[in-house]
Amino acid sequence: MLHFLRHTVPFLWKKKDLSSEFSVLFAFEQGKILENLGICTQLNFVRYMQGRKTLGADPKLFIEDLWFEKVPVRIYQPKTPSASQRTGVMFFHGGGWVFGSLGKIHNRNSSYVLYNFILLLYRLAPEHKYPAAYEDCLSATQHFLQHLQHYAVDPARVTVCGDSAGGNLAAAVSQTLAGRSDLPRLRAQILIYPGLQALDFNLPSYQQNRGVPLLFRERAAFYMLQYLNGNATKLEEVLEGSHIPVDIKLKYKKWVSPDNIPEEFKVRGYKPRVLLDCTTEIFEKVKRFCEPNLCPLLAEDAIIQQLPESFILTCEYDVLRDDGLLYKKRLEDNGVPVTWYHIKDGFHGIINSFNSNWLSFPAGKRGLDNIVNFLRSL
Repeated sequence: MLHFLRHTVPFLWKKKDLSSEFSVLFAFEQGKILENLGICTQLNFVRYMQGRKTLGADPKLFIEDLWFEKVPVRIYQPKTPSASQRTGVMFFHGGGWVFGSLGKIHNRNSSYVLYNFILLLYRLAPEHKYPAAYEDCLSATQHFLQHLQHYAVDPARVTVCGDSAGGNLAAAVSQTLAGRSDLPRLRAQILIYPGLQALDFNLPSYQQNRGVPLLFRERAAFYMLQYLNGNATKLEEVLEGSHIPVDIKLKYKKWVSPDNIPEEFKVRGYKPRVLLDCTTEIFEKVKRFCEPNLCPLLAEDAIIQQLPESFILTCEYDVLRDDGLLYKKRLEDNGVPVTWYHIKDGFHGIINSFNSNWLSFPAGKRGLDNIVNFLRSL
C-alpha cells in the first residue's frame, strides 16, 4: 500500500500548494476512493499524507524533537537572545483526536513563534481510546512544568493552547492542574474553536452549520465516539440526542443549554428539540461523556473558579461555536477573566490557512494576530 501511495498519489500535490485544512479535505475524498477500491483505509491515507510534511530549517528558530516522558514533542525556540526568561506555550494539535503529526506547524508560521513553543504529539484514536490523548497531554505538561529552567521559561508565564480537539485537551489539562500546589500555576489557557461537550449535538451552531466545511456535524460526533470507544456504532443515537438519560441532561442543563446561547447567535435558525431518553445499553457505551476530562464543560464550579486567565476563539460558521460560547459564560460566571475573539466570517480550521499561497483567508490572520496579542499581554 505504501509503495502505491508513494508512486501514484503524490502527483496530486505537485502543482498545488493547498492550505493545510483544505488539503485534509482533499485527502479525505481521495482516501475514500482508495478505501472503496480496497487499497487502503481512508484513515491511513489521510495520516500518510499528513506525515509527508517534512521539517525544514528555519534561520530564526532552534527546532528540536524530544520526548517528554513517553510523549514525542517538538520544541521551537527563538535564536534571538532574551534578557529575561521567555513565555512557554504547550500546544495540543487538533484533528478530532484521530489525526495529527509533528508537521502541523509549518515554517511559514515561524514569524509568530516568539516564545518557547512546545508542540506535542499525543496518541491517536481509534487505536488509543480515551483517556490516552488526555493522559499524554497531562504527562508532557507536568514534565515541562518540572523542567522549566532547562528551557529558559519563566515559571509564571506558562500557557496551554490547542485548537479543536486540542482545545478540548488544553481545557481538560488546565482543569486538572488548577488545584495543584506542587507545580507552577498556569498563566493562561488558549482555546481555539474547542469541542467541549458531547451531550447535545443539536445546539444552534450544530443545526446552523451541520453541512459547513471543514467540520460537519456528523463528523464532530463521529470523532468524539472514535476517541471514546474506538468506533462510532452509536452515531445516530448521539446525533439525535438519545444517548444520555433525561435526568442527566436536566442535571447539566444549567451549563449545556441553548438558553445560555445569546439570541444573536440564533437568528440564522434554530429549532428546539424534544428531550429524548435512552436505553441503559446505549448509555453504558457512552456514559464517560459525563467525565470532565473528556467533556470539560461539565466540570464543577469549584474547579472552574480556579482556572487561569483564558482566551477563547470562536467562528460563526463552525459547529463547535456554541461549545466555546457556553464555556465562555461558565468562566465569566465564575469570575475567570476571559478574552473572547469571534470571527464573524470564519469557519472551523481557518487559523491554519492564514498564510497559504493557494487559498488564504484574511480572517485567519486576524484570529492568529489576536492570539499573539493575548500572549504578549501576559
